[in-house]
Amino acid sequence: MSTHIETHHDAGHGDGDGAPHSTLKGYLTGFVLAAILTAIPFWLVMGKVFDRSLITAIVILAIGVVQIVVHMIYFLHMNGKAEGGWTMLALLFTLVLVVITLSGSLWVMYHLNHNMMPSMQDMRNMP
Repeated sequence: MSTHIETHHDAGHGDGDGAPHSTLKGYLTGFVLAAILTAIPFWLVMGKVFDRSLITAIVILAIGVVQIVVHMIYFLHMNGKAEGGWTMLALLFTLVLVVITLSGSLWVMYHLNHNMMPSMQDMRNMP
């Protein structure tokens, strides 16, 4: 009888499903990494480290991707084992939708700007 109670008690805490438990050390590690990954882009922009703004933007985007991964691992506790892999599948589906939405929006905005804005030649001929 006691074995059944212990098994039932342990099953509710997520030990058997592969979901990681949060610890103070894990949260502090995530916080420090997130703070560093926030300070680096700030320093890059304020210190004008790179001559070209395109290089700065690419580096900031790469650091942003790393920061997303840090948040997913340390704060959301996402891994391939949690909930039988369903959280990773949901993440992939979300990423596909975000990429489609962002690329479609940028494509529409570019073409609206290109087709709707008058060129400089047209502006010079205006009265």
